[in-house]
Amino acid sequence: MSVRKKRIIAWLGTFCLLLTMLPQLSAKAEDGNTEIVIHYQENDDAKDWNLWVWPENGEGHVEQFEEEDAFGKVARFTLEGLHERVGFIIRTDSWEKDGGDRWIEGIKDGKAEVWIISGDDEVYYSEPNSEPSIKKAAMDSFTEITVTTNNPLDINRIVIELENAPIQAIIPEEGNNSVTNKFTIKTNKKLDVRGSYAVRIEGYGERAVEIGGVVRTEEFDRQYYYGGNDLGNTYSRFSTNFRLWAPTAQEAKLVLYENWNDPKGKEITMKSDKKGTWTAKLKGNQDGLFYTYKVNIGGKWTEAVDPYVRAASVNGQKGAVIELAKTNPKGWDKHKRPKLANPESSIIYELHVRDLSIQSESGIKQKGKYLGVTEKGTKGPNGLPTGLDHIQSLGVTHVQFLPIYDYKTVDETKLDEPQYNWGYDPQNYNVPEGSYSTNPYEPKVRIKELKQMIQTLHKEDLRVVMDVVYNHMYDAAESNFQKLVPGYYYRYNEDGTLANGTGVGNDTASERRMMRKFIVDSSSYWAKEYKLDGFRFDLMGIHDVETMNDVRKALKRIDPSFIIHGEGWDLNTPLAADIKANQKNAEKMPGIAHFNDDIRDGLKGSVFEEQDNGFVNGKLNMEDRIKKGIMAGLDYDNNQATYRDPEQVITYVEAHDNHTLWDKLELTNPNASYEEKKQRHKLASSIILTSQGIPFIHAGQEFMRTKYGDHNSYKSPDEINQLDWKRNAEFVNEVKYMSGLIDLRKNHPVFRMTEASAIKDSIRFLDAPVNTIVYTITEPSRGKQNGSYFVAHNANTNDVEVVLPRNAVWNVLVNANEASSKPIYKLKGDKVIIPALSTVVFQERNKWSKHKENK
Repeated sequence: MSVRKKRIIAWLGTFCLLLTMLPQLSAKAEDGNTEIVIHYQENDDAKDWNLWVWPENGEGHVEQFEEEDAFGKVARFTLEGLHERVGFIIRTDSWEKDGGDRWIEGIKDGKAEVWIISGDDEVYYSEPNSEPSIKKAAMDSFTEITVTTNNPLDINRIVIELENAPIQAIIPEEGNNSVTNKFTIKTNKKLDVRGSYAVRIEGYGERAVEIGGVVRTEEFDRQYYYGGNDLGNTYSRFSTNFRLWAPTAQEAKLVLYENWNDPKGKEITMKSDKKGTWTAKLKGNQDGLFYTYKVNIGGKWTEAVDPYVRAASVNGQKGAVIELAKTNPKGWDKHKRPKLANPESSIIYELHVRDLSIQSESGIKQKGKYLGVTEKGTKGPNGLPTGLDHIQSLGVTHVQFLPIYDYKTVDETKLDEPQYNWGYDPQNYNVPEGSYSTNPYEPKVRIKELKQMIQTLHKEDLRVVMDVVYNHMYDAAESNFQKLVPGYYYRYNEDGTLANGTGVGNDTASERRMMRKFIVDSSSYWAKEYKLDGFRFDLMGIHDVETMNDVRKALKRIDPSFIIHGEGWDLNTPLAADIKANQKNAEKMPGIAHFNDDIRDGLKGSVFEEQDNGFVNGKLNMEDRIKKGIMAGLDYDNNQATYRDPEQVITYVEAHDNHTLWDKLELTNPNASYEEKKQRHKLASSIILTSQGIPFIHAGQEFMRTKYGDHNSYKSPDEINQLDWKRNAEFVNEVKYMSGLIDLRKNHPVFRMTEASAIKDSIRFLDAPVNTIVYTITEPSRGKQNGSYFVAHNANTNDVEVVLPRNAVWNVLVNANEASSKPIYKLKGDKVIIPALSTVVFQERNKWSKHKENK
């Protein structure tokens, strides 16, 4: 038989075999899905409800109620893959919610069916009994219990009893109408949050009273606020003390584990102590001990990691006692922070630890690790410096790291598999992220290596800023906060659902005294223990003014040059408008900076509208908006922002969020040539680095970073997020241009003035052609005139001629292709041509000029 015939017969045999397997393959694919049925009984005020659904650790999407049965609306849908846990929210398209996050737990064989009742957070796994029952009884103040039933009742005609407390009055929710399914029991005796109470209603049965809104009252804060500095574990070589704040717990236990994956720990009863705290003491040297806390609240035991813990096991599942002194690298105690004259002298470079080194061309050995940031002498394509050497060569003053605390969504036991996340999903606030360490199983390693990174950056005269995310946690229900003191640490809407101004399902309640204390204590710990130099507060507008001012005071005591800035967006969280820590209240928070989104969007267009453009990419009539940004936003109307000092303003055009500037230009100017897009990009960066305030640069912006159109790359692969060192070599001239602008700013104080009055007195905008901004800037210095500077930004695609302030000799510091603190060349005259899509900066030559004419 010929070889050809053998191949044909073999192929036919394989094809027939595949045909016989098709039913099995189909069944296998079917078995790999999860089928969900949700029945929903809505209230009388029916809205256009739908479902937001997500598998655990998966992305969310919309599902519709497309059927009805005797119980109510029905949604049927299938999720790809087998899932044991699926979350969902009942909501409208405008994100009005009926209840909070709910979870379908323990799904078996890829199928689950549940029933939901409006206003009831419980997930029922069989159809709820329609017979009268008490749905909920919650202690909402020290003298009030709110009761909800499934069916209306007449409170004047039915027997209602409260066990262990006398009833003073029973008040219906809706005025004088005695027929209701929600009412309040008022007591004439103060209720104990650790007490045991039960409501009995004739014909409706009995329901234990749970802790409700009482924990969110001012009286609760006054009674249980604990101001001590010993929460968490306090280690010594001879003993370790533990103190837990859990005022609503009836019992508390310290649970000790021999190792990170020990399934069962040894339980030690804790003693009740002052202000709702619980204490325990272990003798001997407990260095390396793993532990958790267990609390009994209303007869239900829950286990959680200590919120104050400073070290943890792999994946942060258990806390650890450690001797922190053993985590200090050599010379740690003696090394000092680099000096900073004033906040306006800062030039911030935003970086993700993994992005810096993960590309194969980075030349860095410890890829994706803290230690990768410490490597010196690394080279990339064309022999150019990479990593730390590259950052240092730019001349920036601060490296700002995306979250480096312990976050949830990277599995530290599977680091041989590619995993990525920005880290905005907090798990243990005071513990470094383990995936960036060389050994996440050993609690001390991540701490020591993070300190080594900071120490190395300090030695290179680079200060370190940490991105902190105190505004929410990964999952409210699963958080240590919620497990230990349910309902306290988070902010709630009037209907009892979790607030969601963050857009991720929960907002922390900084206005509550123990949450405020935690934020201040945690930030102070990081500043002291790790010698950090600044914080960037994610979604700072979720917090309140008092908390942010308390943070500033605490950190300035540690280091007067510590910088604090954040996202001062006005977010939809139930907090009074006049106390939100946002741009509108900037004047109430001196010394705290806000990202100026007005100049960002003014330069490149709205980040929420892909096709919207700005000054540098062709939008007309943007001059006045950019002028405001050049002046550090100090001329804002009060209904937008109330900046009172340039140190309160972060001036930027791109960050880790949204499209990079290059990708935005690809969207808004698709027909532009490569060179034209480069010029538009350079124009934006030159405006940022010559404007007042604190400039902020996204890592890779210097070589026109692209994420290939991905505007939200928080969990996209390395190929999208990595710093592309090949691109660094391709855009070498643009990198030099950025470095020159930084050099200009650092050596000419007129571009970083420290007083609002000086800015307003020194900057004069001149008449200019359309799409062009022209101004002069001077600065008095020690009683002598320090010379005059001329700046022009031309956003036109053609050259324009502008009139100089006077006929004089000028040093050219910036032109379309070069930037420097020293004169590139000189020119003389009273007119000048500004090239298309470019910035020029001239310094008038006079007897006070610092630089002599180039020979």
